[in-house]
Amino acid sequence: MYQASENRYSEMKYSRCGNSGLKLPRVSLGLWHNFGSYACEANIKEILFTAFDNGITHFDLANNYGPVPGAAEENFGKVISTELKSYRDELIISTKAGYEMYPGPYGDGGSRKYLFASLDQSLRRLKLDYVDIFYHHRMDKDTPLEETMLALSDIVRSGRALYVGLSNYDGPTLEQAAKLLDEYRVPFIINQNCYNIFNRTIEKNGLKDTSYRLKKGIIAFSPLAQGLLTDRYIDGIPEDSRAHSRSIFLKESDITLERIAAIKKLNNLARERGETLSEMALKWVLKDDKVTSVLVGVSKKSQLLNNIKAASGTLFTLPELQVIDEVVKPVLK
Repeated sequence: MYQASENRYSEMKYSRCGNSGLKLPRVSLGLWHNFGSYACEANIKEILFTAFDNGITHFDLANNYGPVPGAAEENFGKVISTELKSYRDELIISTKAGYEMYPGPYGDGGSRKYLFASLDQSLRRLKLDYVDIFYHHRMDKDTPLEETMLALSDIVRSGRALYVGLSNYDGPTLEQAAKLLDEYRVPFIINQNCYNIFNRTIEKNGLKDTSYRLKKGIIAFSPLAQGLLTDRYIDGIPEDSRAHSRSIFLKESDITLERIAAIKKLNNLARERGETLSEMALKWVLKDDKVTSVLVGVSKKSQLLNNIKAASGTLFTLPELQVIDEVVKPVLK
């Protein structure tokens, strides 16, 4: 039976999520990939236990994480209901609903029916009475924003979630949603969006500045650009890489000569700083107090231990930040 390290809180740093009372570890663990139906149970446990032993208290899921959809929640539920059960009050567990989960007109979106049904299914898979954070996973133009926000409000009041978050929203829609949630007196505390050295969308669509002005936290997913911001692609596309497997999130066509050139230059800068490229890339996302935490996805313990280093260490100089911006300018999203 697993017993957590007594020193689990000695190194990790924690940041307050917006102006709420909740703190998140600077590095959180996302279960988007590598925790589904085909994952090795022993490896799942090793990653989860290593994370908690090193101060990662936040575990992020969604209803459709797998493969197959729901599998990551089921696998996490097996561990949280047994070997992590006694530590439940030390953990932040989040899940989401918004993308397609099951067939028919009620299997995705932002309707009240879908959000309640999906969360109830998630709780059964997770073997939990509540989650700490429940996100609406995407904007939905077909559902009135008021309906979605009121559903989130009632979910909190029902005891199914302690806090709510929004994922993949842009700045203007976030502002409208936040106004409604404030009126409903809902503890809306966090936004989850893609953000990395190559992808600055939340800077362009106003989400980052709006979130900061509204005193809401931001947690960044894909901070390593699906593995591009590591040393894996410096010499081409590895046979066992996500790009080579024809992932819908990272395609071989994404790995252009211009992008490889940028990765090599970034890797050289990381070496000058005495870091791996992935460590530097994660620190870049965390370089200011507008981002609360980064979500890392790993397939093995060694990757996780390297990523955890980003929670502390060398800050960036202004010239270093300028070099990074110049290097990636031709390939920015």
